[in-house]
Amino acid sequence: MPDSLPKGGWDSASSILLLVGPFLFFATIFWVFPLVGGIELALEKSPQVSTSPLAHDRFSTFENFTRALGDSKFLHSIENTALFVSGSIVTTLVLGFLLACIILDLPAKIRGVFLFFLLVPSLAMPGTLATLFYLFFHGKSGALNQFLIIPLGFEPVNWMMDPAWILPCLILQAVWRWTGLVTLLLYCGMRAIPDWQFEVARIEGASTWDRVRTILYPGVRHLLIFGGVFLFVDGVAAFSGAYNLLGGSGGVLDAGLLFVTYAYQVAFPGGGGRFDLPLASAMCLLVAGSTAFLGCLFLKFRKHERGGW
Repeated sequence: MPDSLPKGGWDSASSILLLVGPFLFFATIFWVFPLVGGIELALEKSPQVSTSPLAHDRFSTFENFTRALGDSKFLHSIENTALFVSGSIVTTLVLGFLLACIILDLPAKIRGVFLFFLLVPSLAMPGTLATLFYLFFHGKSGALNQFLIIPLGFEPVNWMMDPAWILPCLILQAVWRWTGLVTLLLYCGMRAIPDWQFEVARIEGASTWDRVRTILYPGVRHLLIFGGVFLFVDGVAAFSGAYNLLGGSGGVLDAGLLFVTYAYQVAFPGGGGRFDLPLASAMCLLVAGSTAFLGCLFLKFRKHERGGW
């Protein structure tokens, strides 16, 4: 029985610790501690609730979670967020896939130019992007009205003041921001498909649709799933774009009220003046838990459906 592990074993353990240690350290500081603090805060007695026998019992009530589920405005923000996330995911993935297919057939010299211009919105700061987007849609003086709606003879649309258009504008902003990145991701996946598959398709006289259906889509299906998960998480946590467009409110009739915006209104005086941090923490935990649960269900479904969609 050796007195110590072989030198190679110690070297391997040290290498693993060196690689994983910084991640574990920062994950603990910036994820575990805030999560524990958020759970503790959500179980506190809210200052907005009148005193009760439970007022001094810090960890004995789920009152804030009950209040959150009974808040009609919170439920409305969840509904808007679900529409926002689903609309942006479907539109971005479909548009990104089509653009990747088009760029793949372009001459090599101009592919990079197209990809660069598509990537510019995703490289810009969200606040800057939202400001440019606001100028594009802002009332009669907005570029969309000046160069499209009015020249066609239609009445100008006040996009950000019309409840029917507020949420579609938020979706369009997210699509504008992420389509370039998704296109680049899918284009790289298509470039990784072996050339012999395209040669076989050409010899067999396959049409463009057949090539897309049997080669391109199966070749990047895993990247579409990755892109969908990324857009899902980003959409649930979206704040800066809606804040810059709507000023921290939900717009007219709360038509563009997203979950994070409402949590901001509940938590901070600058949002709605309520300063109800326990209730806001409970709302965040409910949404975070639901998001994690849906993610686990999706991964479990993918594990059983190995053949793909």
